[in-house]
Amino acid sequence: MKVLVINNDGGGFADYVTIDDGTTVRQLFERQVANPTPQNYLIRVNRQPVPHDQVLQDGDRISFTPVKIEGAA
Repeated sequence: MKVLVINNDGGGFADYVTIDDGTTVRQLFERQVANPTPQNYLIRVNRQPVPHDQVLQDGDRISFTPVKIEGAA
C-alpha cells in the first residue's frame, strides 16, 4: 500500500512510500528518520496525533516534524 510521508527535518521532503500491510507508525518512523528519537518529533497521521502502535492505512498522510531545531537557542 502507499502512504504519503512528509519529513520536515532539515531541508524537508514529501514522497509516496510503499509499505507492507500492518506497518505501524513507529516502524515507518524508524525506517524513514536517520536518528529516530520519537520524543524529539511531532508525529501525525492525517493531521492528528496518534499512538506509536497505530497501524497505517492505504492513503494515510504521515508527517514527522522536529520539536527542536538544531542550532537554535
